[in-house]
This record gives sequence, C-alpha cells and structure tokens, in this order.
Amino acid sequence: MNKKKILVPLNNNSYEVSIKEGIINSIGKELDGIGINKDRKILIISNKEISNLFGEQVINSLKKYNFSANIFNIKAGESFKNLASLSDIYNTAFEFGLERNSLMIALGGGIVGDVTGFAAATWLRGIEYIQIPTTLLSMVDSSVGGKTAVNHPNGKNLIGAFYQPKAVYIDPETLITLPSREFKAGIAEVIKYGIIKDKVLFEYLENDKNRNKILNLENQSLIQIINNSIQTKACIVSEDEKENGIRAILNYGHSFGHVIENLCGYGEYLHGEAISIGMKIAGDIATEKNLWSKENSLRQDHLIESYGLPIQIPKIKKNKVLSILMGDKKVRNGKMRFILPKDIGEVDIFNDIDESQFLKYFD
Repeated sequence: MNKKKILVPLNNNSYEVSIKEGIINSIGKELDGIGINKDRKILIISNKEISNLFGEQVINSLKKYNFSANIFNIKAGESFKNLASLSDIYNTAFEFGLERNSLMIALGGGIVGDVTGFAAATWLRGIEYIQIPTTLLSMVDSSVGGKTAVNHPNGKNLIGAFYQPKAVYIDPETLITLPSREFKAGIAEVIKYGIIKDKVLFEYLENDKNRNKILNLENQSLIQIINNSIQTKACIVSEDEKENGIRAILNYGHSFGHVIENLCGYGEYLHGEAISIGMKIAGDIATEKNLWSKENSLRQDHLIESYGLPIQIPKIKKNKVLSILMGDKKVRNGKMRFILPKDIGEVDIFNDIDESQFLKYFD
C-alpha cells in the first residue's frame, strides 16, 4: 500500500503526517528522509506495555541508520500524566545527555504523546520531537496539532504548551494490539470529526458494512477514517494554531467530558467514553435551543452507541460541575464557551448558555 501523507500547513514549522502499514519498522529510514542527522541523540518516551510491543522494532530501525537511541518508560494511566512523570523525563534527558540538537520520540498513546511533547517543548527551552501514536485516539487527535500538557489536580491539561512535532508516523497495524475498549474510545473522536465538519465521514461511520470492517480492524477502513479525521484537524489547526478562534470546535463534547473524567476519577471513564457522554449532553442542549433537529440528535446518539460507547450521564453534583467548568481552558472573560451542533457536519461556539440549561443533566 502506498503511503498517505497529510501536510499540516502552518506559518512556521509545517510538518507531515505519514500513514502506512508497517511504517513503525522503518522509522530510521523516515528520519533519515526528513534530514535528521545521525549524530543526534534520541530519547524514546513510552510505557512498559507499548515499549515491550514496539520498542525493539523502533530501536532496531534507528540502529540501521546509526542513530543513538534509548527508551525511557513512564507509568501508564491518566493519573500519571503529571509533573512527577515530567520530572522523571527531565532527569533521564540529563543523564542521557540530551542537547539542543537532540530529539525525543513519543511512542504510545495520547498520554505519552502529551507528556513527551511538553517535555520536548521545555527541555533546554525546546528540542524537536516526533510522534508515533499507537492508539486510535492518539492517531486521530492528540498526535496532531501541537497541544502538549500534563494534568493539574484541579483540571485536565492545565499545564502545557502549543508545540508542534517535527513529524507524525502512523502505523494502523499497531491497533491490532489495542484492547477493544480503548479502540472504541478512539472512535469517539472520529465521530466528533463527523459532527463538527465532515458529514461524509459521519455517514460512512453509520453504514453497517463499514462499521463491521472498522470494528474488525480492516486496514483500508481504518486508514480511511484516520485520514479523514486528520485532514479535518489539519485544516482547522492551520487556520487557528493556538486556539484563538475556530480551533475550539475540536473540543466538541470535551467540556462536559473533562468534567466527567475529573469528577468520576481518571480511569473510571476512558477519555473517548467521557467525550461520548459530553457529545450527548451538547446534542441535547442544541436540541432544546432549536439549533438542530431531534432527528439529528438521535442519529448522533445512535451512532455513538452503535460503536459500544456510553451516553448515560453519571451522577455528579451540580456545584462540582460548575467548579470544574469555570476552571476550564475554554473560559473567556469569565464566560464559559460551549461547542454545540447546528447540523451533522456543522457546529458553532456559544457563550450565552445559561447554567440551568446544562446543570439539569447532573444531580
């Protein structure tokens, strides 16, 4: 299969996302092809489970091209996406002697990618890094766009920076090893792209035959939904790199999703599961405000459920919901901003939603 390449065009630091079966076995060749010098030290950040699966392949590929590389594993799980893990990476970078011309590689899911990106952004005031996402969610979302962060006890991703990778390499074959629940959680972000900007993708996901192929990890179907998702994200990011405007629509379902992740305890709901519930709430609010039809709201909910994702809202105290929402990064001038759908493939940003319109969904 020919490699698919998607350009993320930015004013500075444009880069390509490459999607190809088996590309994880040729990372050395890929880095050589984009001009990464062989005398640069490379620190690969992963976690134990992922490095056991793919670390040797990446290291061997780098060695073929005479790169000097080490792997450092951080602990897996949202609860370890914190300053302590970041400090561990800094200590390892110092011990390995990473210099300003060195390189970090994020090998893993969204947590590894976010933490590695922030470490690269801040080590020696910024060194280059590469993303090799191994989960569907990180492939279609967190690996592209330059959002890097760690969590704070009071909220998700509150400490971070916009810092673009040098390149992103996506191998759909790595998804074979992904637990079914995590794969389905990644589908939530794909559904999001369909709702915010890609009606054709939404309808593709609705098709029974396509859904069966996707859930059975048929490579061409996976490549199609990954490609479509990244094309949408690249288009939005290139227009608004640092989320001063339209990029906020990528957060559809995320305001309420982050509330659920935080208040239910990180790990109780996977990110994509929380976002699914967040999209359900946003869809219901949009229906009540007559922004879109009840039919479209039901289509969204049915699609989410058809991929084994939840829409049932957990019991959470209203006062806690408000506290988390007001600490969200999307608050502007003390006003909460919500992304609400107007049609399949179209959303908009609203800052005039009364508290009563969303708090009623919580206890």
